Order: sequence, then C-alpha cells, then structure tokens
Amino acid sequence: MTDDLVAALRPLLLAEASAEAHAAGTEPGDLEQAVWLRLLERLDSDGPPADPQGWLRRAVRSEARRSRRTTRREQPYESEPAADTDRHDPEHLALTAARHRDLRAAVRRLPGRCPRLMEALLSPNDLTYREIAGELGISQGSLGPERSRCLGCLRRLLTPEVAARGVRG
Repeated sequence: MTDDLVAALRPLLLAEASAEAHAAGTEPGDLEQAVWLRLLERLDSDGPPADPQGWLRRAVRSEARRSRRTTRREQPYESEPAADTDRHDPEHLALTAARHRDLRAAVRRLPGRCPRLMEALLSPNDLTYREIAGELGISQGSLGPERSRCLGCLRRLLTPEVAARGVRG
C-alpha cells in the first residue's frame, strides 16, 4: 500500500515542489524531502490520508510557507564561521606584520611614481583620488590608469615571491 501511494504521488510531488520552490526561496528537492517525511510521519500515526493528492498539495504549500518564514528570520554571518579565529593571537599578528612588511618592501621597489602612489593608496588616512592627485601633482583623470600600471608592476613583482614561498616544505 505504501509503495503504491509513494509511486502514485511522486509525479505530483515533483511538479508541486518545482512550482513552489522558487517563491519559497528553497530547492525543489528540499521541499520534496520535507513532504515525504511528513507523509511517513502521518502514515505512522494516522494512516494514509483520505485524499492523498489534496493532502500532498496542502503539505507542499505548508512546507513552502515554513521555508519562507525561516528564510526571512535567518541572518547571514558577518564573516565566515571558519574565519572567526582569534585575530589577536601572536602567530596571526606576526604573520600579518610579515605580509605587510613584504608588501611595503615590494612597493618601494616599484619604478617611477608608483611607490608614492601606492603608499598614498595604502595610507590609513583613506585619501580620496582628488587628495592623492594633489599630493602627487598629477591630474585626477590620469590617476586610475597610473594606478592600474602600478598594480600590474606590483603583481609581476610579487608573483615570483609568492610562488617561491609555496614550494617550501
């Protein structure tokens, strides 16, 4: 009896779950799974529903509503839980300081105006393009292309260093 009921309801459940899933903000498979679980629970307690197709449609809509309510209440993490380590431990602080020293050393090796431009961009004062252009004595319009060239140089400069570090064992 249960196998016949499941076989008879499967196409209807697939169609109903597919129709409701998008509006509920969930996957059709998740809705299907929840409704199958409800059906198994019902079969254990009350037996098969008198109107299986009607019961299934109501169950899908009920699960879709539940999913919408859950989605509205859920709040995303501000950061990934795995990245929620203690950022004040000595090892983390030492590694961060070493990365900053390496970056500053690479910036100093850049050609032309790039070191001054990159230092201005890395400044903790969070300078605007207008302020940086005034400080460097160049037009604000040429700052973007100059920045792109400097970042390209920095990328080429750092690539061998980063690649060489990965080889260490």
